[in-house]
Amino acid sequence: MSIEAIAAIGAAPFTFQASPVSAPPAGGETFAAVLDGINSLNEQMARNDQAIQAVALGETSDLHQVMMNLEKTRLTFELALQVRNKTLEAYQELMRMQV
Repeated sequence: MSIEAIAAIGAAPFTFQASPVSAPPAGGETFAAVLDGINSLNEQMARNDQAIQAVALGETSDLHQVMMNLEKTRLTFELALQVRNKTLEAYQELMRMQV
């Protein structure tokens, strides 16, 4: 392999198209999105409970998919909990500020 062949690889044009950044939604819409996310998480947890019951009763043998869904829900819940904790910490820090 020659050096020219390797140099030709680096000469390929690289194009990056950034998506336009939109303005954040108004306060009410943001809170509604948070509530929708919490409701979605709650529905995921309810579906997981039903799936666990189905595996325990022998109605389904797809244990792998059930475990994948459980892990996905666990990670989603942990993320929501960390967001809540950071929001609470920020609020408490604001309340400690002297004006």
